[in-house]
Amino acid sequence: MTQDIHENAETSKTGIDRRHLLKMTGAGVATIAAMSTFDITVAKAQDMSNGAANFYTSDKVTFHKVTFKTQYQTNVAGNLYLPKDLDRTVKSPAIIVGHPMGAVKEQSANLYATKMAEQGFVAMSIDLPFWGDSEGQLRNLVSPEIYAEAFSAGVDFLGSSDFVDRKNIGAIGVCGSGSFVISAAKIDPRIKAVATVSMYDMGAAFRDALNKSQTVEQRKEFIATAAEQRWAEADGAKTQYIGGTTLELTADTDPIQREFYDFYRTPRGEFTPVGVMRETTTKPTLSSSVKFMNFYPFNDIETISPRPMLFISGDQAHSKEFSQDAYNRASEPKELVWVKGAGHVDLYDRVDLIPFDRLKNFFDQHLA
Repeated sequence: MTQDIHENAETSKTGIDRRHLLKMTGAGVATIAAMSTFDITVAKAQDMSNGAANFYTSDKVTFHKVTFKTQYQTNVAGNLYLPKDLDRTVKSPAIIVGHPMGAVKEQSANLYATKMAEQGFVAMSIDLPFWGDSEGQLRNLVSPEIYAEAFSAGVDFLGSSDFVDRKNIGAIGVCGSGSFVISAAKIDPRIKAVATVSMYDMGAAFRDALNKSQTVEQRKEFIATAAEQRWAEADGAKTQYIGGTTLELTADTDPIQREFYDFYRTPRGEFTPVGVMRETTTKPTLSSSVKFMNFYPFNDIETISPRPMLFISGDQAHSKEFSQDAYNRASEPKELVWVKGAGHVDLYDRVDLIPFDRLKNFFDQHLA
């Protein structure tokens, strides 16, 4: 079922050289050139329209910092949000929320978890391993398998709570976490319902770039560059970071980078974890980023059925191809919702655009 949501909204291929690597988008994607093929509104610095509220807090919920272990015996950090009127003598449904690729839980995931807790759910945002407050060295390492494991470890943790119904645990993945939660759900049927928002297929994004604009030869060049960097680091060189969000805007900054800049590099959404340099936030390591080339989250996505899936994307989002692809491949029950006038980053924090009512209804229906 595909649906539109009507809301008010303001609305040359080259080889992969080092300069190209540094132009990758804030989602860590190997985009090509300046993205002139996309009709995207250029974001103004700190555009707070449509209710942008990344750091939203609520007097209707309580908040607790938590940690829990993965099967690899590493700690994942989370923020647990509970409705203030939660009856702890009754087992309640719960939702895990994953942040955008390159972000941390304080960027988008906390907002979604808070809003779902307001609706009566136990909700927990998490930092993916190697990011934020979760363990893992090197920092900003790419490891899709371990990212997916973090969601299953979250199920372990929530399902062990006296007030959580372990048979009714769902998940929301924003941006890159959409692909990681799908990867987790394929092999973890304890994740009973899956919703994605502004999803990136991080594997396809690195292999093919947006709109399949990257050639096989460019892909091979990227892989070779990463391998050379791995040799360099094995010999003692400093870690090199790629992609992420630019630190400053110029006349040549492409529209997608401007969109990410407006969130990650302004007070609207900027957050630098303790012990992390601002210059490396959102940026994965070069030598590990090739692991996304082997990441195929949508293969066998149909096996998640009969567990339901909800895909939400802005109809102006540069990433909308990924939600459409996942929806096409998934089996019923499934829903695809287009938010009219919304771009990719808009659904990170613009509460007047994010269809929280649809998320509530979806989880109300499928987490009994």
